[in-house]
Amino acid sequence: KGKRYNNDLNRRCVLTHALTFWLLFPFPEQFRVNSLKGPIVAPFGGEVELSCQLSPPQSAQHMEIRWFRNRYTQPIYLYEKGKILYGEMTPMYVERTELLKDAIEEGKVTLRIFNVDVDDDGQYHCFFRDGDFSEEDITEVKVTATSSNIQILVLPSNIDDLRVECNSGGWFPQPQMEWRDSQGKVLPPASKSHSQDTDKLFNMKMTLFLSNTHPGDVTCYLRNPLTGQEEKTNIVLPGEICVFVLHMIAIVT
Repeated sequence: KGKRYNNDLNRRCVLTHALTFWLLFPFPEQFRVNSLKGPIVAPFGGEVELSCQLSPPQSAQHMEIRWFRNRYTQPIYLYEKGKILYGEMTPMYVERTELLKDAIEEGKVTLRIFNVDVDDDGQYHCFFRDGDFSEEDITEVKVTATSSNIQILVLPSNIDDLRVECNSGGWFPQPQMEWRDSQGKVLPPASKSHSQDTDKLFNMKMTLFLSNTHPGDVTCYLRNPLTGQEEKTNIVLPGEICVFVLHMIAIVT
């Protein structure tokens, strides 16, 4: 009986010490990180905002808040104990990012990226640390660029046909491109090619061979596969005018 009493007393002491330790050194409240579910479409040359929210809501003022792409050790933004640690941030983002923290007391912060370029396309990790506890979530950004600058050139090929060439630059991602006749029927191109400029935007080129008596018009269509935005330009090719143009080019050359 005395032994049972001692055991009960020991258990009470252990619980009392545990409770005292917890009161003196409380563990960080656990949380989840919820970010915007993507993909988030970001216009080339514009800006994009990435928001993160702690659940349950709580102050993140004292926490480490970090955004990174592929490597934790290469943050594109780093906030810790109320300070922005510019010296540890990836240089290409230092001048192009800011942290919106009006709601940081509720655990919500937003990273704003300016002057979006093609290299900003991809995944972003939003990371919070409170003491030894940490959580993160991932948002995907899709950069997009659409151009209305489309040019069609009509060039001589031989005595029987004309070469029609369509050119357009300033697209991302690589657009879908096709020829259509006046009835909306897709015309198979003779060739199609692309290149990328110094900004990694796509320049597109597509050619089509037509009979020099081809009536009606042909249209060059380009479509951004990400946004569905479509641009087009057409050219009217009456048969008799094509013959005249081809004849005049032959005289000049």
